[in-house]
Order: sequence, then C-alpha cells, then structure tokens
Amino acid sequence: MRLPFAESARSSVGIEWELALVDADSGDLRQVATTVLDAVRPADGGEHPNIRQELLLNTVEMVSKVCRTVGEAGADLQRAIDEVRAVTDPLRVELMCAGTHPFARWNNQKVTDKERYATLIDRTQWWGRQMLIYGVHVHVGIEDRDKVLPISRAVLTALPYLQSLSASSPFWGGKDTGYASNRALMFQQLPTAGLPFQFERWEQLEGYVADMLHTGVIDQFDEVRWDVRPSPRFGTLEMRVCDGTTNQTELMALSALMHCLVEHFSTMLDEGRELPVMPPWFVQENKWRSARYGMDAIIILNKEGDEELVTDAVRRLVSDLEPTAARLGCTDELGGVHTILDRGASYQRQRAVARRNGGDLGAVVQSLVDEMRAGRPL
Repeated sequence: MRLPFAESARSSVGIEWELALVDADSGDLRQVATTVLDAVRPADGGEHPNIRQELLLNTVEMVSKVCRTVGEAGADLQRAIDEVRAVTDPLRVELMCAGTHPFARWNNQKVTDKERYATLIDRTQWWGRQMLIYGVHVHVGIEDRDKVLPISRAVLTALPYLQSLSASSPFWGGKDTGYASNRALMFQQLPTAGLPFQFERWEQLEGYVADMLHTGVIDQFDEVRWDVRPSPRFGTLEMRVCDGTTNQTELMALSALMHCLVEHFSTMLDEGRELPVMPPWFVQENKWRSARYGMDAIIILNKEGDEELVTDAVRRLVSDLEPTAARLGCTDELGGVHTILDRGASYQRQRAVARRNGGDLGAVVQSLVDEMRAGRPL
C-alpha cells in the first residue's frame, strides 16, 4: 500500500486546541457544543474553518489555518475564540482547558452523534467512554518525506520536556491522582494511541497501515493516534503529546518549542549530522516519569542512559534553540518556556489553588477559567 505524503512548506505551522465548555455558575461541563457549532456555521452550511466538532458535546476544537509563525497561528485561534465567546457568554458558559476537568464525571458526558465516534465507543467500550480529556496538537510542515521518520524519532527524545511542561491533569473525577499528567496514561489505553513505533523506512509505515486496514483495526490513517505521528494528508509531523494548555501564553510557548525542534532537526539533516535517538524502553520510561512527576522528573537524556532533572534539561534545550527561534520568528514565544519554568506548570498551580481552598476543586475550575480569560498563567 502506498501512503502519499502531501507537499507542504518547510516549517509551516498549524495548531489545534481542544477547549471544554463549562457552566459559569457550577463549573461543571455543559453539553452545548452543537449549539455553538450551529451558531458559528457559515452561511453555506459548511464547517467553520477554525471551529470544529469533537468526540464529546462538552468540547469544541479551535484550529488555526496553515501559518508561517506560531504568532500568526495564535492570532488565528484567538479570533476563533472571540467568535465562540459571542455565543457562549449569553449562555453563561465559559471556555476552559486542561488535560482533564478536575471533578466532572465521565459517565455524565454525551458523545457527538457521528458515525466515527459511535464506532470508536462501540469498539473501545469502558476505556473509550473514559476519554474525558483535552489536548493540543501542533503540525509542522516537512518538505521532504525522507526527513519525516528521522525527525519523528528525534522528537521522541524531547517528549518528556513537552509532557512535563504541559502537564495539566492532576485531578480525575474529583480526586488527586498523584500524577502530573493523568491524561497521558489514560489516552494510551486506546488502540493505536500512545508512543509510535520507531520505523526507519517509509515502507515500514506503509506496511503497518496496510496491516491495520486489512485487519479492521483502523478505517483511515487518522485513527492512528500516536503521541507523535506523520500526517500524510497535510505533509506535516503532528505532535500530540501535550496536555490541554490553560492559556494562550503557554500555548504559544509550547508550540514554539515544537516548531523549533522540528526545524532544528531538519537543519541537522541538511548538514549531514546524526539526529538523536533513544531505545524504545528509555522513551517509554521517560513518558511515565514525566507523566508521574512532571517538573520534578529525572529524565533519561540519551541512549547511554545519562539522567538529569527535566527543568535543567529544558533550560539548556531552549538556549540551544534560540538561533532557530530567531529564524522562525518566535523568539518571544519560545521565551515563554522560561515563564513555565519560573511559575510552575499548570498541574502545580492547580494543586496550589486546591490547597489554598481546602481541597475545593470548584476553585480550581475557576482558576482555569480565569487563566483562559487572562491569556496567561495566574
């Protein structure tokens, strides 16, 4: 089976941001996505270019157009958010994002009436119904198909940086899970989700997809839900590892980091340099450590098994990427990673709010709503 890889401009960028719809008074989730989507639907009755349907009726997804810089993509998303707020504000519905809602119950949520979602739930049953989670997906254009898999393997060495910085799902169903990112370990329970196989040749990926289609595991490539995956339809590498980001500033910081990583590794290939790679068992351990400990994770740095505190490794990585950020026009946005390092990740802020309010997770939801409104960590 052939899997064509579309043409795309090198290091073009697009961002997808899943947002929860919450009641302004109770903080619980509201099942009003259909109302929102109907209100913003274009006059021709088609799909809004920047506001999309998702699995659950408590969710809308903001999707940027293909952009040159993460700043442009962020502005595109903000325009879509403003359009959604014109609908949700009169309904007393707020926008919120985190890897999970702190106290909402998964069994109270309604699934969007669409065949692909019904098929997913029918197949995955209890685990599929549990997917009350929110994430950020960043696409970066790659101009040469032969670069895609080497860059994908290299990005896996940076996976714990992305997961620790974005970790925002410490609570689940009203309880503290003890994890910085409960979403990370929940999502991988779905078939074809989690860490990707480290294929070395495109033909191996094509063989995998052919096998999955033949055996009925998937009906289309988009049902491969890896943390890092090629997106042949768009000609991009799609990074899906991050928890839902609670505010625009952190979204831009994380998107800039991913944008720079892909361009940095692409430049290394151009220069004939060897890209970093790690054994799958180290990549898997790093995912667990960053999900469990977040910013306090001691991560494995390389195939030799050297280790370091993730925050120290991130500071060095950001410094190394500064020339790339200058080329991509995202120096300010990449600098936002230091804001996360200095002020803490979302899971840390959420726990601090819970402590200050005697464990009241309603206060945590309010803090997430406030951060979304403010566009920065509070």
